[in-house]
Amino acid sequence: MIKQKTIITLFLSMLLSIAPTLAAKPGTEDALVEKENLFEVTPDGEYRSIRIPCILALPDDSVLAITSARSAVSDWAVIRLLMRRSPDGGKTWEPARVLVEDGENVVDNPVAIWDAKKQVVHFLYQTNYERIWHMESADGGKTFSKAVDITPQLGGFQKKYKWSVIAPGPAHGLQMKNGRIVIPVWLCPGEPNPSGKGKAHRPSVTSVIYSDDSGATWHCGDIVPDTLKNMNETVAVEADDGGVLLFIRNEDNAYRISVSHSKDGATDWSRPKLNDALYSPICFASVLRLSGREDGKSRILLCNPDSSGKTRRLVKWGGRARENLTFKLSYDGGETWPVVKVLEPGRAAYSDLTMLSDGTILCMYEHGHMSDNVYNTRYMTVARLNLEWLTDGEDSLKK
Repeated sequence: MIKQKTIITLFLSMLLSIAPTLAAKPGTEDALVEKENLFEVTPDGEYRSIRIPCILALPDDSVLAITSARSAVSDWAVIRLLMRRSPDGGKTWEPARVLVEDGENVVDNPVAIWDAKKQVVHFLYQTNYERIWHMESADGGKTFSKAVDITPQLGGFQKKYKWSVIAPGPAHGLQMKNGRIVIPVWLCPGEPNPSGKGKAHRPSVTSVIYSDDSGATWHCGDIVPDTLKNMNETVAVEADDGGVLLFIRNEDNAYRISVSHSKDGATDWSRPKLNDALYSPICFASVLRLSGREDGKSRILLCNPDSSGKTRRLVKWGGRARENLTFKLSYDGGETWPVVKVLEPGRAAYSDLTMLSDGTILCMYEHGHMSDNVYNTRYMTVARLNLEWLTDGEDSLKK
């Protein structure tokens, strides 16, 4: 596997030695961003597309990075879930290994969450967009338990919405402060595709599954009010008031991420509201809470391709250019996003976020393409960065 690593670290002394008349902005001497390609397509054609990031930092700063390695570009290709593990916060990585495979079946939509109550990693995924499976790791991702099909526990959805397609996440899940585990899911009637391969992914709605006993049992949440076109891939973050915010991909012609709120993270979701500051080319976005009011300042970080200057539709359902991967930072619970910083100006799409104990942020994202097809992603890249870089020295997570 070819690795390309770029480290950009700004040191005040270096700047002064190069240009004595220039003074670095206070705080930027600690700014850090470095990038490494963790997964890529294989020359032999076994993996023709690398998609769907899932990254999780554990309390000891070991990191699990999981991706979908596809035999073709299609969502209905033969897919394996590959994993690489880092013992040192993403500085070095163990070789890739197959985490889940199921013959010729689709295996996709990885979701990982650290359970602080039980001290285990929960891992969920779907097969053939019709079943959701759950595994656990009690040793930091070195080994996982046998997968359990939790779909029979989700029969309550059929009473609310007649689905035959279901998928979690993707990316990381959420554990609320009260211990409740919340995993977004999307549902679709799943009419046969005209191509004859798989089932259609539209129309669709969004909901959550949740567990109050560390994954022993799972329950269906309420469906988010179906007021926007084809809401689907979603990420959850704990709100400032202790509830949960869902940041939802949708196909509304406003090209904006929608947000819904629930007081308990499961029921009574608010009517989804489009946020004008959160442009979306119709693509999954990752969101992570960096700190809360109890830490002295609320910080929520979002990452997605903000290609707002590109208006050409790339696919028949209206998606636009997936490029200009951008961070946006909110200090008021997601109402406004005053800090904007581009991570990857070129082609980039889905991302996932996690954070180490020292405040270092890890962003895993789809990067580079093998063709003009927006889904034909070549690399899965991980960036290590900090708030000093993100805010040009204006903010820091250091205590």
